[in-house]
Amino acid sequence: MKNDSIAKVMLSVSMVIFGTLGLFTRNISLSSGELALYRAVLASGVILIYFAVSKQRMDLNVIKKEIPLLLVSGMAMGINWILLFQAYKYTTISAATLSYYFAPVIVTVTCPFLFHEKLTGKQMICFCMSTVGLFLIIGIGNVGQGSNNLLGILFGLGAAVFYAAVILLNKFIKNVAGVHRTLLQFFAAILILIPYVAATGGMHLAELNTTGWLCLLTVGIVHTGITYCMYFSALKDLAGHETAILSYIDPLVAVFISVLVLGENMTFVQMLGGIFILGFTLWNEK
Repeated sequence: MKNDSIAKVMLSVSMVIFGTLGLFTRNISLSSGELALYRAVLASGVILIYFAVSKQRMDLNVIKKEIPLLLVSGMAMGINWILLFQAYKYTTISAATLSYYFAPVIVTVTCPFLFHEKLTGKQMICFCMSTVGLFLIIGIGNVGQGSNNLLGILFGLGAAVFYAAVILLNKFIKNVAGVHRTLLQFFAAILILIPYVAATGGMHLAELNTTGWLCLLTVGIVHTGITYCMYFSALKDLAGHETAILSYIDPLVAVFISVLVLGENMTFVQMLGGIFILGFTLWNEK
């Protein structure tokens, strides 16, 4: 197989794995902060092993120049994970994921202010229609399933804001790329998550049952460590539009699991809202 074909397979597999994240987190009886912390620790260990096996090294002189941005982006990543895991606790996986995928829309409308990029008519249409989609999802959550469901959707939207912040901050990081950048961001996330967890109830690993342990190890090692390595290895061989299209496998798998595997409710209007968000965001990235 050619490099781009292998990369497409790797990215597709990565997206399928990412799409099952909510299913596994549902079986881990830890706070969102603890889960985010252990995810970062386990994933960092996997990536360090990957570097050792592949004999990759970091240029410390280059990294020193980027430390402030890496720290801030890593902290934003940690907060993003906490909010996403909270969203899974309060609402359906489909509603949480579709709210979370509002992040590219936030990036689109923010870039003109940060990078002096012109906002085109097409981008304005995509922003407006994706926002309509978000309101359709929020409206159904509020009316149909109560305040907890609405709170979960808002947590998902909050996670989208911080994920957008990570994307935007990464645009300023010029000299550290790929898995190297991700590892350093994981380290920064750990730095903020340790005091957060200590201040919000401490650690409760000993209380996990066998299923909880297996799911935690899967989330940290497979969903994050291994899959991030696959994801960034694939990116270097694919064009931007190919990456954008394949990235939508993630929310589609999440919705499939939510509705067909877990039997969670998703009405026609909510589904329409999801189509608006994903469809117009995808059109914007073409």
